[in-house]
Amino acid sequence: MAEKRLIYAVDDEENIRELYFCALTGAGFDCECFADGTELAEAMKKRIPDLILLDIMLEGADGYDILKNLKAKPCYSAVPVIMVSAKGEEISKVKGLNMGADDYISKPFGVLELVARINAGLRRVNTKSAFIYGDIKIDDNRHTVSVNGQDVSLTLKEYDLLKLLVASAPNVVHRDEIFNKVWGEDYFGETRTLDIHVASLRKALKKSSVKIITVRGVGYHLGGL
Repeated sequence: MAEKRLIYAVDDEENIRELYFCALTGAGFDCECFADGTELAEAMKKRIPDLILLDIMLEGADGYDILKNLKAKPCYSAVPVIMVSAKGEEISKVKGLNMGADDYISKPFGVLELVARINAGLRRVNTKSAFIYGDIKIDDNRHTVSVNGQDVSLTLKEYDLLKLLVASAPNVVHRDEIFNKVWGEDYFGETRTLDIHVASLRKALKKSSVKIITVRGVGYHLGGL
């Protein structure tokens, strides 16, 4: 069974958070809701979502401040953000989009429209050609990898393995999933092949602040940020 897409929603109104949770879980998503940017920041350290719904009018740091902070961090910058606000003025929409928001929806909104906007945002992510985590950047169009702006030479399997880890970061990728996606479902070779490639990849990324973490008996994930 495919893993559910995770949506984070930030709103300081409890009834809106309850609406998000009910609507999005009912639509087949995993959903976690937060009252402010501090709660969101703590959650982001544990798991990066597939998309964020971000209200503009919040107590403390507003949605624009939170958006700016998200886009300033390479490990979060690729996460699509939909700004949400009761403001209907065009200037509010333009400001959010110019700061890097992917979409904008005004309150009150219909549940069907909300889910449609989320699905559209997720489809755009699925077609992206750049994968970034920390100081690692993968350009899938050029098939290149750079660390701190310096190109790194990898074999085809190392490249595919790193792209899978970056795309999944910071979540753990199970060994079986790695073999299926990098070597193919019909692979029946030596399982130590994966360990050898991870060791080689660690050497190639030795100047990166990002580390490949082993979860014994499970798989690997990226960490160190």
